[in-house]
Amino acid sequence: MSETTLKPIGAFSWNELMTTDVDAAKVFYGDLFGWGMQKCEAGDMDYSMATLGDQEIAGLMAIPKEAASMPPSWGAYVTVADVDALLLRVTKLGGKVAVPPHDIPDVGCFAVIQDPQGAMLSFISYKK
Repeated sequence: MSETTLKPIGAFSWNELMTTDVDAAKVFYGDLFGWGMQKCEAGDMDYSMATLGDQEIAGLMAIPKEAASMPPSWGAYVTVADVDALLLRVTKLGGKVAVPPHDIPDVGCFAVIQDPQGAMLSFISYKK
């Protein structure tokens, strides 16, 4: 885990592109920003890490089958202490759980919510 993901609770800590053509996105963003690209071990998922120098700065992946109708988009993650506890607060405040908690091996736990106005946001608690 890079130092960029070790942000304080409540801070944006990670950005991730879900797209229909990962290889084309890697070329585009690599050329646009000078990012390096490297494949990562992520179980059966094809996941790539964008790097700037020696810093991991973003992830790129294909849109999952269960979200096939969504357009390619960037998503942001906010660091939280406890995903489950925060999801209870989301629903009390009028939001919805879009993706229930999922563990990412060796990384942590994440979930995706929709706020009362419809905006989507991901939360993540990192393993120490």
